[in-house]
Amino acid sequence: MGVTINTFDIRNLTRTENGQEKGAEENGYHDSFEASVVDAHDFFERVVQEYNEGPGPETLDADTGVARSVIPAGTGAFRDFSYIAPEIPEYIQENCTGCMSCVTQCPDTAILGKVVTDDELSIALDGIEDEAERNFMSKQFAETNKFYNVPAKRKKTPGKFGIFIDPTKCKGCAECVEACDDLGYHALKMIEKEDTTVPIYQKSIDFFRKLPPTPQEFINERVAVDMMLAEQSMLYVGGAGSCAGCGEATAIRMWLAALGYKYGSENVGIAASTGCNTVYGSTYPYNPYIVPWSNSLFEDGPTFAMGLRMRWDQLGWEDKQLWVMGGDGAMLDIGFQALSRMLASGMNISVLVLDTQVYSNTGGQTSTASFTGQNAKMYSHGKAIPGKTEMRKELGRIAMMHPNTYVAQTVQAVPNHFYKSILEAAEFEGPAIVNVFTTCQPEHGVADNMARHQAKLAVDSRAFPMFIYDPRKGDTIRDRLSLQGNPAVKEDWYTIKKTGETIDFITFARSEGRFAKQFDREGNPSEVLMDSQADRLANWHLLQEMAGIR
Repeated sequence: MGVTINTFDIRNLTRTENGQEKGAEENGYHDSFEASVVDAHDFFERVVQEYNEGPGPETLDADTGVARSVIPAGTGAFRDFSYIAPEIPEYIQENCTGCMSCVTQCPDTAILGKVVTDDELSIALDGIEDEAERNFMSKQFAETNKFYNVPAKRKKTPGKFGIFIDPTKCKGCAECVEACDDLGYHALKMIEKEDTTVPIYQKSIDFFRKLPPTPQEFINERVAVDMMLAEQSMLYVGGAGSCAGCGEATAIRMWLAALGYKYGSENVGIAASTGCNTVYGSTYPYNPYIVPWSNSLFEDGPTFAMGLRMRWDQLGWEDKQLWVMGGDGAMLDIGFQALSRMLASGMNISVLVLDTQVYSNTGGQTSTASFTGQNAKMYSHGKAIPGKTEMRKELGRIAMMHPNTYVAQTVQAVPNHFYKSILEAAEFEGPAIVNVFTTCQPEHGVADNMARHQAKLAVDSRAFPMFIYDPRKGDTIRDRLSLQGNPAVKEDWYTIKKTGETIDFITFARSEGRFAKQFDREGNPSEVLMDSQADRLANWHLLQEMAGIR
């Protein structure tokens, strides 16, 4: 698997000789490793170019970088996906409010936003000679209340908000359109690519990159989604080999955006557990991360991180953010003991769990995070066994029982709660864990554009309640546990007032292909699925009781 190398972890490459630890430059690693392996310019010119042109695997010799599974940071920026989808989003400026939902929810860093003052924009547009091209660029900017009208009323410099789609990163999943339409704005729509579409979109994203960064006065730190307007938040450049619309990738982008904005790329490192995230994150020679990351084995990411944390602390890097990332299989199943040991250690390490409820990387076999009744490999639905029969193991509840551990369960579909969970976990002195519902389209049986929708539905239906457990809030579980963010927090189920529809677990199951065999021809749920609903309600009742609500 791939390993990102950048400045601060290169400086920590050491060897022991006669019991004495030596620095990278002293022991010869500097010349043999850094110069030959992480010469980014050489890598881009030689390796990435050959792969982009096609003959890379056949023409390139094996080198030290390949032998050590090292891929320089950010090479995913050079990967081109413009040929894989027949459609691409089109921006409708007059409908845009600058809410940033499309930018936030894109799993591939394919849609970006920027605020530019009138003067700066005029200068940039005047530099375009072709009138049609200049008009196209001008239509990428909107005068929104948020960035233009409100500042103007306050006698401040207004800014125009622009949306730009990178055709080389967009996989045509339409996640951005779904997010925008769900909010009722309809500022994006999918259009079929024509011969001129990709070229003009490429010129558009090049124009975006030449514009100055969004001025700080337009980034409201109290509005979490604004963080992605800042360049220091762009720590995931796209180019990953993830599925179109991948729910994991959106969570990873948002997670790194928060950490990049708050701490900067030089102060974040990742110990990844083998899984989908490490596969699509290191499809040689493309690496979407700007921050350093490395993975050990499927089951020992937390153990690997403990060693890194001790070494970093020896170097005086106590303030650098160290995170473990892995799926529910790595954290709830085979790697649970390693995770539990890390949480019990009291070490200042944070964990991001990408909870898909299946082993996505191995074809969707069940994990202990799987819901009762879902159809998956190793628990296929048939006459003898009606899908998975065991109840789901709740990582959040178990994690709360560890000493002085911050625990959050959240979804990327509720950005404020997600960002709050990440930043609080990051600042917490001690172990912290953030469990995120991450839709896996092929294994859940949902469309490419539905990751955000399904994550929100998982919360509304009590399939995956959100909560934050913060030991700093008091001495009792009731003081520490907050269910804020869930709908109808005092009720069993959430009922939509306008329609009178009750959203329960059956509602959620009905929307996903993995539960399809649990419904008969008339649409009635099976006994197994009713048992699963009872389990979800019991879990919700327990959380209500722990939070002092029930």
